[in-house]
Amino acid sequence: MKSRWTYLYCAVDSRGQTIDFLLSAKRDAEAAKRFFRKALAQLHTVNPRTITVDKNPACPCAVEQIKEDGELWRRSRLRQCKFLNNIVEQDHRGEKRLVRPGQGFGSFHTARRTLAGYEAMVMIR
Repeated sequence: MKSRWTYLYCAVDSRGQTIDFLLSAKRDAEAAKRFFRKALAQLHTVNPRTITVDKNPACPCAVEQIKEDGELWRRSRLRQCKFLNNIVEQDHRGEKRLVRPGQGFGSFHTARRTLAGYEAMVMIR
């Protein structure tokens, strides 16, 4: 977006299908917790055995808090590995290809609505 950095959280299952996404202004434990809760609240989502994330230090804290609240299965394992997160990165590639020619977004709300449309089209396809 113009002059502001935002973060795209994206949940993808083992087959590469997008579960959910969240656009956030911050990359902290609260944003990670909000994203995990949103992804787990989907009707088609079950408690995952393994959650693979990048090296974001906020993710382990967020997952532990969600486990303590009982929203996530206690046996769910968190893996922080840069290279095992490639399924998510490949999912972002299509969005980046569509966003770059437009030179980004003008506002946060425009970005959220446009990315929701891109994700809907991918899910339909």
